[in-house]
Amino acid sequence: MALMTIAALQLDLKANDNLGEVVARIKSTVARYPQVHMILLSELAICGPGATSASPRLNDCLDTLCALAKSLDIWLVPGSIYEDKHGKVLNSTPVINAKGEVVAHYSKMYPFYPFEKGVAQGQNICVFEVPGYGKLGISICYDMWFPETVRALVYLGAEVILHPTLTNTLDRDLELSIARSSAITNQCYFIDINSSGSLGNVKSIVVGPEGEVIH
Repeated sequence: MALMTIAALQLDLKANDNLGEVVARIKSTVARYPQVHMILLSELAICGPGATSASPRLNDCLDTLCALAKSLDIWLVPGSIYEDKHGKVLNSTPVINAKGEVVAHYSKMYPFYPFEKGVAQGQNICVFEVPGYGKLGISICYDMWFPETVRALVYLGAEVILHPTLTNTLDRDLELSIARSSAITNQCYFIDINSSGSLGNVKSIVVGPEGEVIH
């Protein structure tokens, strides 16, 4: 894999309607670090929690995010956003390439009940390729508590696991240990990005394939 620079943004955001703030932060990140190839946000960063009250929904902001990625010439994984699809609510993540195209889409397989009451389970894992750099996989928050999810991603060739999360509970330290264990047992990079402020208790982590904490 060639050297790829991923910026994971741990942001202090409101309970919903964070699109303008997120766009501004992404632009400032690229201006300050022009070497960045990809930007990753935390779970529900744009819309906030709440399956019925979260806003905006994925379909409301996807065009804006695609235009942003194209204008900045970056890959964008905007955390996750609640999506209304076929009469169901899904916790979904689009993968947008530097041309502004959605090249992959993942919906969380293990919603965190009862917190995510009313959210349906996604049915498919997601591995995508960034040409010239390698394959990456996506896992969202509670998914990583089920080790077969990461193993399946690596089995399909993922060398980096992007893991947006939204955690404000006392078990955050346990999640950090799961992130390190997932990396070392699967020999992959694991990027776990949480929110801060009123939504999350921070402690984001980037782990290497030997379980070492890179950041």
